[in-house]
Amino acid sequence: MNIGRAAEASGVSAKMIRYYEDIGLIEKPARTAAGYRRYSEAEVNTLSFIRRARNLGFSVEEIRALLALWRDRSRASSDVKALAMKHIADLNTRIAELKEMADTLDHLARNCHGDDRPHCPILESLAAPVIGETQPREGQPPEA
Repeated sequence: MNIGRAAEASGVSAKMIRYYEDIGLIEKPARTAAGYRRYSEAEVNTLSFIRRARNLGFSVEEIRALLALWRDRSRASSDVKALAMKHIADLNTRIAELKEMADTLDHLARNCHGDDRPHCPILESLAAPVIGETQPREGQPPEA
């Protein structure tokens, strides 16, 4: 099937399919005499695998490792589980960081009057110097 049909069948856009080919995540497919890409059912299954892994938040390098494990029928499931458990730990760390960001922003927003006065604790917090900061902040000129 052509790239458009492979994209539709796998749920991966044609642009992403070409990207995955460029970075070597998937093999370059066979081509027709006219130069059009032709994808087999197995290649579409690989694209679907990649889409599902991306939907779970795995990075390209993690997906590369998962694909290698998927293709290796002599693999130990413990290798797959170890990769998944590390990813879960990374996700939990990101969740905690996002929760902390949301809590901080919620606190600042609750303390902002939201009226026509210029005083704004949100902007003041963003502009506040970080303890131990030696470099000028982005968008700020260096101090003379």
